Parts: sequence; structure tokens; C-alpha cells
Amino acid sequence: MKRAILIFLLLGTGSPFFAQRLHLGLFGGLSAYNGDLADKLFPKKVSNGAIGVTAAYELKDQVMIRAGLTYSVVGGADRYNTKPDLVLRNLSFETSITELSLVGEYYFRNLYTTKFSPYVFGGLAVFHFNPYTYDASGQKFFLRPLGTEGQGIAGYGKRYGLTQLAIPLGGGIKYAINNNLRIGLELGLRKLFTDYLDDVSGNYADESDMLNGNGPIALDLSYRGDEVPGGNFIYPSKGAQRGSPKYKDIYYFTGVHLTYRLTSAGGDPMRKNRNGCPVNVY
Repeated sequence: MKRAILIFLLLGTGSPFFAQRLHLGLFGGLSAYNGDLADKLFPKKVSNGAIGVTAAYELKDQVMIRAGLTYSVVGGADRYNTKPDLVLRNLSFETSITELSLVGEYYFRNLYTTKFSPYVFGGLAVFHFNPYTYDASGQKFFLRPLGTEGQGIAGYGKRYGLTQLAIPLGGGIKYAINNNLRIGLELGLRKLFTDYLDDVSGNYADESDMLNGNGPIALDLSYRGDEVPGGNFIYPSKGAQRGSPKYKDIYYFTGVHLTYRLTSAGGDPMRKNRNGCPVNVY
């Protein structure tokens, strides 16, 4: 993906024809996740910021291919849940996300002849994450190495990968300030192929297996119901439900996307203005 963005930039500076079809952009907004530790859209206390850069090539006036690099932080915590049994589970996590994406964009109207257009996009992304939490004393621990559901112990499966594929889907509405500068409001979600973005998916491992196989810290952070008032001090039995693997986790962004089309001295005599007349826009 980095190579694709570099090619866009090199060709854009070396070819006037390519440059007048290349749009560079900045994205800024909010990010959040839904999964075992958060089930509301943009939960107030665990939504965070997102920032990104994009490079889009205009195949046609209404069709683009867009590469993007986005960074965000997402998280979730049982203490904000409305269900008492999940509050008592008392799990929490945060993770930074670095995403490289390549999507196709389709605009329902031609922004060279109209001011506004809704648009949709879809494609493929690869992202890196690394969930962590804080213990009762405030010390930070990354969760994957701990194997909080017994991963790494014989009979419990392997640890999940920290680099995964995702399918970006979304859309928005874009406003053409002029033929080169555009601003849009966008919402996009990522369909994931992992349920461990939040480190919670399956069942509790056996207490003695956890202690002997992954150590006391892994044991303490795999079950935290004993840390809250009214919680159960007894570690759950092996196979008791910890999360739900039925649905994969998702993360999503919403925000403002500002793009600028690179121009060249040669102009574009075939481009028409919003009255339908040919005009040199440069």
C-alpha cells in the first residue's frame, strides 16, 4: 500500500495528465468500535479521534480509486455497560489502529457540474492493532502475550495475529468548493475477520491451567469480577462464557475529508463548468 501511494505521488509530479486526475486529501474525525465490550454507536466515554491522509486517482468524473493511511485509537469497558452482569465482568481494553486501505469510490453526481454529491466506497484494508489494559494499580499490560483465554497453552489454540485484513465500507456527501478543492462528511465501517480486537471472544480457561501456563498476571487480567463491589471472588469454571464469538468485532470512523486536485500549467480545456460550458479551470 505504501508503494501504491508513492507511485501516485511520483507520477503526479512527473505527468501533467496524471496530476490533473490526482486528488490528495486529509481526514479527521472520530473513531469507535463495537464488540464484546461496547455495543453502542460512538459510545461517549470511549470514542476517540482519528486522522488520515489519502491519495485518489480519478478514473472517470464519478469514479475514483483511493489509497489511505489512517491512525486512530479505540476502546471499550464493561463499567460503562447498562447490563449489570456485564458491569460485574469488569473487562476493558484500548488499542491503537494503523490502517492502510485501497477502496473504490462512486459519486452519484458529477462534481464538475454540480456542487453536492452523495458517494459510496468499498475495498480492502490491512490494519495493525495491539490491545492493552490497565490493572487495578494503573499499570499497563498488552493483552495478546498474556493469552487471557488460554491461548498458547496446549489444548486452547494459538494466539491471534496483530495484523489483519478488513473490508472498508461506507459513504458520505461531498461539496465541491471549486473544481479542485472538495470537502466531505464521511462515515465508514470496517468488517473484520477477527473477534479479538478487544481480546475477548470465547470462554474462560481453567484457573490452574492459566496460572501454570500463562502466569499470575494473565490469570488476574482474564477475570476481573473480583475487583468491583458486588463482584464474585471465585474464578469462573473452565468453559464458562467470557465473550461471544458469534459476531466479529468492527471499528469505524466518521469525520471530515478535505481533498485537493493537483493541477498543471497545461489546463484541461475539455472540463466543463457547472453551466455546461467548456472552461480552463487552472
